Amino acid sequence: MSSRLSLPVLDQVVQSIVACERCDRLRTYCKGIGETKRRAYLDQTYWAKPVPGFGDPRARILILGLAPGAHGANRTGRPFTGDGSGDFMYPVLHAMGLASKPMATHRNDGLKLKHSYIASVVRCAPPGDKPTPQEIRNCSPHLTAEIASLKRVKVVVCLGKIAFDGYLAHLVNTGELASKRGFTFGHGAEYVLPSGVHLITSYHPSLRNTLTGKLNTTMFSKIFIRARELAGLD
Repeated sequence: MSSRLSLPVLDQVVQSIVACERCDRLRTYCKGIGETKRRAYLDQTYWAKPVPGFGDPRARILILGLAPGAHGANRTGRPFTGDGSGDFMYPVLHAMGLASKPMATHRNDGLKLKHSYIASVVRCAPPGDKPTPQEIRNCSPHLTAEIASLKRVKVVVCLGKIAFDGYLAHLVNTGELASKRGFTFGHGAEYVLPSGVHLITSYHPSLRNTLTGKLNTTMFSKIFIRARELAGLD
């Protein structure tokens, strides 16, 4: 019964995120990108609104990123969809049995996640991929609301240091942690939180990391092999 009751709550969270206008700089930037577009996407209508999380409402694994890409999720309306980061990530999730397809092109492409949910600490594409500390704080209630509605999460995978810091801030704000002391970001680092949830960190699957070899498919796959194990999926 509890899982059925959580569905409309999560729907309300999604609607609240899409309607958010808290950050003037980010909303102006996203709308502007949606009007000027990239040459390759001139015939497409950009989403250009805050991007809510996506996935299985009964997820055991929460995957947390930084923010939508200007011509990725800001265009398609779904996290890690239509950009290089998603092109790297979704084949791994598919191979791990967490995604129904290895490619993500648009929010209506039929892709579904199993046992996993993808969200971000900032819901609007920031200029230069650099949100301000205040913008991250403005967006934090959305993450808190999403996490509260995902009742079965056992593992949180943070992609990149900003996602890691944002999640730790959430834990401090909600009283689960007294401070961030003792938590250090590094690829493959693991922590067990007071709630029993496992936290795993990974380099972000950005092109600057994947094209330089800082993050490769084997490294990334090991993160999700471990996440599945800790989530009790193996």
